[in-house]
Amino acid sequence: MKHALLMAAALVVAAPALAADGATLFKERTCFTCHGKDAKTPIMPNYPKLAGQNAAYAEQQMKDIKSGARSNGQTAAMKGVMHLVNDAEIKVLADYLSKLK
Repeated sequence: MKHALLMAAALVVAAPALAADGATLFKERTCFTCHGKDAKTPIMPNYPKLAGQNAAYAEQQMKDIKSGARSNGQTAAMKGVMHLVNDAEIKVLADYLSKLK
């Protein structure tokens, strides 16, 4: 019984991270710092505009940057923050970004 209660408590603690919406993650994980609050006004002209990006593409790019499979261009800056997101959050972020216009 004690083990079951501990597992239930762990799920309750983890639930907010899984339930976070893309807009919240975009702010909390500091994405806006480089890509702009609207995800289409990056601070540097060579940083990508993320608003409206294909969700599957954005998700794969973030995963590749995080894993090191992609290490070209500006990925060094991204590599430094990708530890802030897990795969479920990457999916939520990619879906959120795809719906921005």
